[in-house]
Amino acid sequence: MIPADLVVRDAEAADVPAVRALLVETWHATYDGIYGWQRVAEITNAWHSLENLHSQLGREEGVFLVGQIGEEVIATASARPERDGAALLTRLYVLPAWQGVGIGRTLLQVALACFPKAPVARLEVESQNEPAIAFYERMGFFLQRQARFDGRDDTPNTLLMAKRLFVE
Repeated sequence: MIPADLVVRDAEAADVPAVRALLVETWHATYDGIYGWQRVAEITNAWHSLENLHSQLGREEGVFLVGQIGEEVIATASARPERDGAALLTRLYVLPAWQGVGIGRTLLQVALACFPKAPVARLEVESQNEPAIAFYERMGFFLQRQARFDGRDDTPNTLLMAKRLFVE
């Protein structure tokens, strides 16, 4: 059951250290068994640096959300439009202690609602992240194809998933 005091809002500069800590914790919990602690630390230091997260704030073309209970940031989601009008979910993470109570579903719904004219939502998920794949399937996403993240050989294997959003 979703906590009644969950607040979903746009991320602010003051949230960035908490978002980074959340991402580091969830990435280690999720990916250490797949890539090993050192590789996960390298990825989170590069992709989730304070500088990179700050650069994502206030972008007109996308959304950067946090889920908060009390003063604690417990979840984050980001999405942006693609050239074809689709909504691309670029990030959805919930602290492990808060997973399984509907917070991820809520952030996903809020993020996608920011793109009311998008015909489809897309995302990439690590091919060995079975809990995330099962979550996205429950949310109505289906497998499109397997690829490498950003098409590069030095990045994780990913599944490209999609969900129809808008039908005229």
